[in-house]
Amino acid sequence: MSRNINKVTAGGLLIALGIIYGDIGTSPLYVFNAIIDDHIINQQLILGSLSCIIWTLTLQTTLKYVILTLKADNNGEGGIFSLYALVRRRKKWLVMPATLGGASLLADGIITPPVSVTSAVEGLRQIPGWESISTTLIVIIVLAILSLLFFMQQFGTLTIGKMFGPIMLVWFTMLAILGVYHISDDFAILKALSPHYAIKLLTVYPGGFWILGAVFLCTTGAEALYSDMGHCGKSNIRVSWIFVKSALILNYFGQGAWLLHNYTGVRMSDNMEGDINPFFDLMPQWFLLPGIAIATAAAIIASQALISGSFTLISEAMRLNLWPKMKINYPTEEKGQLYIPGISLLLFIGCVAITLYFKKSSNMEAAYGLAITLCMISTSILFANYLISKRTAPAWIYLYLVVYLTIETSYLVANLKKFPHGGFVTLIVGGALFGVMYVWYRSRKIKNRYIEFVRLQHYISQIQELSSDRTIPKHATHLVYMTSASNPKEIEHKIIYSILNRKPKRADIYWFVHVDVLDDPYTSEYNVDHIIPNDIIRVEFRLGFRVAQRINLMFRNVVADLMLNKEVRIKSKYEIIEESNVTGDFQFIVMEKFLSQDNELPFIEKLIMRLYFWIKDISLTEERGFGLDPSTVTVEKFPLIVAPVSNIKLKRILTD
Repeated sequence: MSRNINKVTAGGLLIALGIIYGDIGTSPLYVFNAIIDDHIINQQLILGSLSCIIWTLTLQTTLKYVILTLKADNNGEGGIFSLYALVRRRKKWLVMPATLGGASLLADGIITPPVSVTSAVEGLRQIPGWESISTTLIVIIVLAILSLLFFMQQFGTLTIGKMFGPIMLVWFTMLAILGVYHISDDFAILKALSPHYAIKLLTVYPGGFWILGAVFLCTTGAEALYSDMGHCGKSNIRVSWIFVKSALILNYFGQGAWLLHNYTGVRMSDNMEGDINPFFDLMPQWFLLPGIAIATAAAIIASQALISGSFTLISEAMRLNLWPKMKINYPTEEKGQLYIPGISLLLFIGCVAITLYFKKSSNMEAAYGLAITLCMISTSILFANYLISKRTAPAWIYLYLVVYLTIETSYLVANLKKFPHGGFVTLIVGGALFGVMYVWYRSRKIKNRYIEFVRLQHYISQIQELSSDRTIPKHATHLVYMTSASNPKEIEHKIIYSILNRKPKRADIYWFVHVDVLDDPYTSEYNVDHIIPNDIIRVEFRLGFRVAQRINLMFRNVVADLMLNKEVRIKSKYEIIEESNVTGDFQFIVMEKFLSQDNELPFIEKLIMRLYFWIKDISLTEERGFGLDPSTVTVEKFPLIVAPVSNIKLKRILTD
């Protein structure tokens, strides 16, 4: 990478605060609300749940993600698809946890903006005289904030992003101060540092195990923390996490002490909603309005981080051939700044639907977190394979898997209680997203079984004869084919058929362009193979999985370099203008498949292929996916016959 983001600097620490911790940093808004709902406040509940929070942040967030998983950086980049790119060559089945985790992360991201913003806006009810503010008005305010947030995505976040760090610094400082101020309400709260109280809650307290579903909300942002590593580097994350974790735990201490001091023996139920909010009740009356404003700003920043992360996630999935091609815009020149209109619309519709369906943050909390547990389990599986690739001692790998699969499976089981209360929403969305990824991946495997490659050298003489045959009208001066053949000595039979048989295409120079997507994120290089100088040339682009495939611009640069080195002549050889020294025309040929009716596929494969072509019809076309100029592209359709019908019953009738 061009910048050294792994060096700890004041700027790097501030960026980390602004980008990395939005999701996990706003969890104090709703975690205790979810824990105490419909429970009687007592020491066993508060100390036990707070101990669970502390040790979840320690084992899950600190040890697993900040210390261990951040080691799996892919040239400075993180996230489940970056991790998958590191290990995908080990086992083919690893694509399943990668796609399941990616879909789960995206699905849970749909509920994060509504729950964060709604929790912050509901703080208005704590202001004297505003207690009776209606749920409808709160929903309207939340929808207005979300609408503005998604509208701003198309312009990028370069300018407003510079404000994120200072705002989150104020936010975490506020969390720590409010927490410290209220610890004195009941110093017994400090006992929660002992894991004894967490164990007691899970084993002795009635229904204590199911409280884990609410406790889990304190660490849902850990996966996003890993995904955003590329913005500021793991060193800045590790150092800044000390401050962030301290601020979070101090605030949870303050909320717990306040609850024990004021509500011991009281049952918290839905009819008390709006009167009690452990987070906002820590604030003195005079600070409520600015405190709510800061909380809302932090919630917006958390939402922005999830939205930007979703764009990055989908762009990586596209490069790795796990998602249909979609239009990507680049609002600014800053690395990592991208905008995918289709995904932005999908997220916006999802966020609006979640807000209108659940209306209250307490209802959203009941649905939140279920899907992300699947993502964390997937990360554990992929990271274990990463450890194997690094030749880590098997004993450590087994210890890692036993500890974290036990913890995360426990959270998954506890979160299943949320399924009938709205958890089904994120699972349905996640399932649909996983379905798209699986169909896209599986259909490619089905197609690849039947793509026929031939040795290019067997057809070189025929192509040269065609190029010299002036009785055949010239198709273009330069004919450029996009090829999927990774072996430079091979070519798809369909391309040879297109050149020689379908309707012979005469050209002065034939170019075969191949794009190889690499496992590292930002490599951008190419090599040229002059198969027959000035007749047949192969260009291979080696691009990282985060590099935009702007093949039109890249190919022009390649041609310019070859001209500069006098390796190729691109002047037109049309008879009437050959003496005029005019640059020849370039024509790209893109081969587009359609499912032939002459197929006998098993039912499942037939279903997958039909879904694939339906998705393909509504996604970006091949030429736009490669960043080609449509005015220079010819699309040739050819039938995909993966399982030809072999048994046709046809009887001839003889006539006199």
